[in-house]
Amino acid sequence: MNNPSITLSEAQQQADEWIKTYGVRYFSELTNMAILTEEVGELARVVARTYGEQSFKEGETPNLAEEMADVLWVLVCMANQTGVDLTEAWQQTIEKKTRRDHTRHKNNDKLR
Repeated sequence: MNNPSITLSEAQQQADEWIKTYGVRYFSELTNMAILTEEVGELARVVARTYGEQSFKEGETPNLAEEMADVLWVLVCMANQTGVDLTEAWQQTIEKKTRRDHTRHKNNDKLR
């Protein structure tokens, strides 16, 4: 399980194996959506304090990578329980963005 480089399919398989071994079953889709919102909020908190004007409270230990991984975990679980192949979905998103935005950002003066 300590593979430093895994595919999205492998991540989906690992999450499914973990749920079947330790988690009893997936939470409902609605519960996972609420958990995802919570995890994104925790990520936002770290980003706001690391890159924004807010400061951390005394004793807080921010972990940006951990918060990102928590968001990814819930997304992977939601994909598994709803039958979404994240590898295929990712490829479709890249193709869509390439078609739609292949010159958009290069021509955006705000990015220069």
